[in-house]
Formats: sequence, structure tokens, C-alpha cells
Amino acid sequence: MLNFIRSLFGTTPRQAPPRGLSFDRWPAAVYAIGDIHGCLHELRQLEEMIVRDAAGIAGEKWILWLGDMVDRGPSSSAVLDRAMANPPAGFTRHCLMGNHESMMLQFMQAPNPRSDWLSFGGMETLYSYGMSGSVFEKSGQRQLQAIIDSHVPADHLAFIESLPLWIALPGVVFVHAGIRRGLPMAEQDERDLLWIRDEFFDAPDIDGLIVVHGHTPAAEPVVLPNRLCLDTGAFATGALTAARLQPGQPPHLLSTAPAKSAPSKP
Repeated sequence: MLNFIRSLFGTTPRQAPPRGLSFDRWPAAVYAIGDIHGCLHELRQLEEMIVRDAAGIAGEKWILWLGDMVDRGPSSSAVLDRAMANPPAGFTRHCLMGNHESMMLQFMQAPNPRSDWLSFGGMETLYSYGMSGSVFEKSGQRQLQAIIDSHVPADHLAFIESLPLWIALPGVVFVHAGIRRGLPMAEQDERDLLWIRDEFFDAPDIDGLIVVHGHTPAAEPVVLPNRLCLDTGAFATGALTAARLQPGQPPHLLSTAPAKSAPSKP
């Protein structure tokens, strides 16, 4: 699948538009992880599996989270703590913005008790910060903002705000949801990068790229010539999935558990 990618090692960044990172060279290996959704236990398991798998690989190694770190699962705040902490020894960690991080950030900056985010898994995130649902029934917007400010660390929000929307390596783009065919990365719309589905899936070719993404859960990873989807619905199935990607080699999949059915989610 990756045979056409040049076998280049090391990572030399070149100038890229805001919110994206582009590198001229591959590291020795990239371990891309699908939607985590607050599943800290599964994340720890998977990163331990990655460390064992990478033991024989020399050179720079990345762990790359494909967005949707938060919501739905029980431990979103702890997952963000882990994202901001040091990665496993010998690795560099990169994290992408997902649509759930985007919704969370919008809510935290202007809390609204009728926000769709709350029903999309946001309540579980608030619980992870020690807030209760009853707060939203009894408080006005100013009170809600004060409660959020006292419970959610400012560095968590700053971290989310700083997340790139995409990372490009020769021949491959990593993004949360997908890209729109025919547009260079500098011209992609943010909403597409976070939310796109059908227009991306239906494209017979994606400008000669392989797109590695999450966002759309399936019972098993989707491995196609032009895209690789790693969202296996960990919050519902217990299956958190990663793929080891190396130039000139097919993807090698790792998962915490076999997924039996895939949930639907926005």
C-alpha cells in the first residue's frame, strides 16, 4: 500500500500554512492511533503495545493521535493530561484536532446549556473534570463560565487551541475526518477536515495521496488503496486501534480488543 512512498528517514519540517504541519522526510515509523474518546485504559494498553512493537525499530518514532481524544468515554481530562505529558521513551507524540475537541473548545469559551456538544459526549467530559449535570439545569451562562474556569485547567484549553488540523509526510496526509479532493492542504476547509464523510469516501482517488484518518467508526479498520480509517469505536467496543506506517511497507495494525460492532457518532 505504501510502496510508492520514498524511503526517506528523519524529519525536516518545511514551511506550512497555519494549523498544519508538513515534513519532507519520514521518521523510521509512525504509529497512528484512532479516536480515543476518553478511553484512558485502552490508550495505556495500546501505547504499551506500540512500545513493544517498536522495540526493534531504530531511529525516530512517532505516536500520532488522529483527534477526538475527548467525549463519550469516562476519562477525557486524564487523556488530555497524557497528551500533554512526555511520550514513551524514544517517541515523539503528535496530536491532531478532531471535531469533538473543536466542539469542546467552543463550549468552554461560551457555555450554552442547550449546546449539541453535551449530547454528543460532552457531559461525560464535564464529569471527568468533576462537574455534575445538575449544574447546567440551575446556572446561567455567567455562572457556568465561572464553574468551567474553576474546573477545567487553562492549559488544557490552550493545548486544544494549538492542535494542528493535519500532518503531511511524503505521500500521506494524517487528518481527523478526511480531505476534499482537488484542493491543496493550504486551501482545505476546516469543517471538511473535522467533519467530512461521503464526499471524501466517494472520491475514487484523493490526489495521489493516502489519507490516514478516524472520525467514522467501523467494526474493523478500513484499509483501502487511498485511505486508512482507524476509528473502531473504542468508547463502545473497547477496541482502540493503531497502525504502524513505514515507507515502502504495508500498514501493520494493533488493537486492544476485537471490535464486534461499530457505533454511530457525529
